[in-house]
Amino acid sequence: MAERAIKLMQGNEACVEGAIAAGMRFYAGYPITPSTEIAELCAEKLPALGGKFIQMEDEIAGMAATIGGSLAGLKAMTATSGPGFSLKQENIGYAAMTQIPCVVVDVMRAGPSTGLPTSPSQGDIMQAKWGTHGDHPTIALCPASVREAYDLTIRCFNLAEKYRTPVFLMMDEVIGHLRERVEVPNPDEYEVFDRLKPLPNEKNFKAYEVRKGEIVPRMAAFGDGYAFHVTGLVYDEYGFPKTDTDVAEKLIEHLMNKVADNDEDIITYEEYEMDDAEFFIIAYGGVARAAKEAVKECRKRGMKVGLFRPITLWPFPEKRVHELTMSRKKVLVAEMNLGQYVIPVHRVKMPDCKVFQYGKVNGEAITPEEIITKIKEAY
Repeated sequence: MAERAIKLMQGNEACVEGAIAAGMRFYAGYPITPSTEIAELCAEKLPALGGKFIQMEDEIAGMAATIGGSLAGLKAMTATSGPGFSLKQENIGYAAMTQIPCVVVDVMRAGPSTGLPTSPSQGDIMQAKWGTHGDHPTIALCPASVREAYDLTIRCFNLAEKYRTPVFLMMDEVIGHLRERVEVPNPDEYEVFDRLKPLPNEKNFKAYEVRKGEIVPRMAAFGDGYAFHVTGLVYDEYGFPKTDTDVAEKLIEHLMNKVADNDEDIITYEEYEMDDAEFFIIAYGGVARAAKEAVKECRKRGMKVGLFRPITLWPFPEKRVHELTMSRKKVLVAEMNLGQYVIPVHRVKMPDCKVFQYGKVNGEAITPEEIITKIKEAY
């Protein structure tokens, strides 16, 4: 194995480096704290790689251009924070409907509205799931370290291309602006998935035909010589609008099932000190770091506490959460909001397992001491 490069990296920087490693060659967006370093670094690095960076006039246009870059055949990304994420939602729905792969990075900050632009939050979790209208697939990942920001950005692109859908990297400000020592993996240490394209000299190309043994339609790029249509309306296998109810049902079920039927491939999580835990914490992103320190301290005090950290936020890891609540009577959900991820926990947990929630929305990160205090109250 070749020796890894060692760098001091910021989370936002690791995101850019991971995107480039995954093959991202198009970035469109609008600067917004605390994600702006992502745009700045893309502007610096992409031209040297033959890629394209474009700053659009607003967040809506940034998402639209990202979709256009992907349709033109490039792996495409945009980045934003809460207010911009809101503005992107209509076009995110368009990308989900038209099955256009792209990555949207949301470096979460305190809200609502413009809120506290430089302060951490995890207030966009439900927006990632339900931000756009209609039934649509959602894949959202959340890093808890700078190295993981690198790795998960690659994974976001792989999932976007594999399932032909927008994928979110939900990175809170704590991780986005954190600096850590990172051993950068070599190219032979990670997988890069590229979209499936039409076969050479293929006749009668159907842009939205799902072929036998494949999960999603093969994707031609604009300019490749294949005739196809793209619309946000319900469409047939050629991409042209249809009002037929059977076509509509088949299409929407495909959009949902291509993710739901492959949740075991998509869902990942970390368990820490869970084997004998009587009480466990569910936390993600920057809060999970504080939660892990709280677990270590509780263990020193003789308290059997563990941590379940969802890495894939959506789809929700409901099967595993349900299993964990079978033999454990108490769970604390800690997050930098007033109770968003605790909602699906309540939905899937066993009746005898009591759920506690600790939230914080004053613009400060949750500390291990605060989590310990809440555990002691509930233990």
